[in-house]
Amino acid sequence: MFNGGKMLDINDFYKKQILLFIPSKGDKLSYKNDNMVITDADRKIKYQQTCYRIFMLIIVGDTTITTGLIKRACKYGFAICLMSYSFKLYSILNAGMQGNTYLHKKQYSYSGNQIAKNIIKNKVINQKETLLQIRKRSEFIQEGIIMLDSYISKLCEQDIERETILGIEGNASRVYFARIFSNTTWKGRKPRIKFDYINSLLDIGYTLLFNFIDCILQVFGFDAYYGVFHTCFYMRKSLVCDIMEPFRPIIDWRVRIGINLRQFKEDDFVKINNQWHLDYKKSAEYSNIFMKDLLEHRENIFLYIRGYYRSFMKDINPDLFPQFILRDKNIKEIGEVEW
Repeated sequence: MFNGGKMLDINDFYKKQILLFIPSKGDKLSYKNDNMVITDADRKIKYQQTCYRIFMLIIVGDTTITTGLIKRACKYGFAICLMSYSFKLYSILNAGMQGNTYLHKKQYSYSGNQIAKNIIKNKVINQKETLLQIRKRSEFIQEGIIMLDSYISKLCEQDIERETILGIEGNASRVYFARIFSNTTWKGRKPRIKFDYINSLLDIGYTLLFNFIDCILQVFGFDAYYGVFHTCFYMRKSLVCDIMEPFRPIIDWRVRIGINLRQFKEDDFVKINNQWHLDYKKSAEYSNIFMKDLLEHRENIFLYIRGYYRSFMKDINPDLFPQFILRDKNIKEIGEVEW
């Protein structure tokens, strides 16, 4: 995604919008005078936005989209993310700069564990900071904070093998999840199988975070399938999985607060074949709650990935790669990129 022949910078990014579209029956996406237009079954305009101001358009569910709009996405450099009703991404159209072979060579030639260690250390720090936001902390939660501190100390050691990092990350996550959701009937984190409504909520939030990070990585030309911590599997975007790790607590906190405020309710989910699925009628409401948090942090996410890109391109010491640290008392407004 370029602006006048140059790579998108933070000032350009700040002006862009991320649009979430969950269509009703008969809705259609098209363009008019270089505006993206959403019309209903009677072809009345429901919403329109200049294509220049769009960074990403997320479509959840089935709708009609014209080739003219796809051409405008290419012209103005915005991505179109296509997701199923269950929030499973199945395609991203026009996701950014292709053919950055120099960056790809940098990615493929890296074989150390230092970047992975720092990413996971950043994640555990943010898990600890998230627990610190809980006002009434029981002994159980205080104990968890101390345990996370010990894991952070272990991740500060030099020359840690990947298997050790994996073990620390797994142990830290078990400690953290048991405490961040101690206000619920938490039974454990089981990704993607929709084990209960809380795991299903986390999957929805993480999916939106994943897609947002995926688009920004592709803006800079990264090979999203080649990571530094998550191993390469067929068709898995391992680098996206890596980069989203420090940002996961944004979603975790929203789920906790959403349950407390009754924004998220177990009754809004239906159980099908032992899996908990959000009622489609609630998709827009729930998605918008998560998107609000992501949009509040969008600049931080962009700056983090830009810093990651510059560090890779300039062969900077992995210890100097960017960090995203949650440390404000109000987690909705926290986040800074440290260098």
